[in-house]
Amino acid sequence: MTEPVEYPPFRLGESRFDQGMFYGRLRHFLDVIDPRTLFVSESRLRDCIKLLDQFRNGTLPPGVTNAQLWDAQKVKQAIIHPDTGEKIPMPFRMSGFVPFGTPVVVGLLLPNQTLASTIFWQWLNQSHNACVNYCNRNATRPAPMSKFFQGYLGAVSSAVTIAVGLNILIKRAEHFSPTTRLLVQRFIPFPAVASANVCNVLLMRHTELSEGISVLDDKGNVVGTSKLAARHALMETALTRVVLPMPILLLPPIVMAILERLPLLQKHPRLVLPVHSMVCLSAFGAALPVAISLFPQNSQIHVSELEPEISATTECKILTYNKGL
Repeated sequence: MTEPVEYPPFRLGESRFDQGMFYGRLRHFLDVIDPRTLFVSESRLRDCIKLLDQFRNGTLPPGVTNAQLWDAQKVKQAIIHPDTGEKIPMPFRMSGFVPFGTPVVVGLLLPNQTLASTIFWQWLNQSHNACVNYCNRNATRPAPMSKFFQGYLGAVSSAVTIAVGLNILIKRAEHFSPTTRLLVQRFIPFPAVASANVCNVLLMRHTELSEGISVLDDKGNVVGTSKLAARHALMETALTRVVLPMPILLLPPIVMAILERLPLLQKHPRLVLPVHSMVCLSAFGAALPVAISLFPQNSQIHVSELEPEISATTECKILTYNKGL
């Protein structure tokens, strides 16, 4: 019996989809954020870990298929931190990002926000993001908690400052009609969240500018450490962090502005919040994997754009580096 084409030969620790193509990255991230892994039982998790250990040790029982191995790896990667080997708390797993993050997105996009509610939802959003980032951090090179705390404070401060500042400016804009003012206010969360994301990247990873990051040749060997590549990586990551929340925070206000004109919602205003929540959930679940998949994890750079000492150590013209997310 042959296996389905979508299950290639199993490769431990690698994605089963081609990460060089957008569709491959999309399929990969749909697996990563699959909320069904939140309901995996302890016995199922132990079985998956045992199966992967048997593969690693070359002691697989007969009859185990590639599909079973890929599924076991998906379950383990969704629940267990790859560096610490500890379980990631359910609200902070990548598979929990949409179900646990949607209420926060709904709160961010609520119309007619007060000063207190604006501050609360921006703080809650950045707190949730900080916990997700910390629980899914790269733990091979331990970083002090002060570094994460610095990034968290910077993100909260910038998000709250911009959101509150823009709200005050819009409320003072006399040439806006009440309808226009309400519509514009709904788009305030995006610049606030995007700027906070950029601030977080710069505060968390600014040491890379002085220390550099590894650049690799076409065989995956480390050629050297480059500060110029680090600058490119931070710029690309900052751009990624601006684009990622765009569909999640811009689509729902546009959709709701259309839906609220429907006679049904005008006649039954109590339906606005449930409909708003469903729109946010749909936008979050559909747009997040697409937005993440737009950018490959590894970027390429011509050796001529790097330090002379690096170009002198390799004949490879195009090098790669991990830009991170």
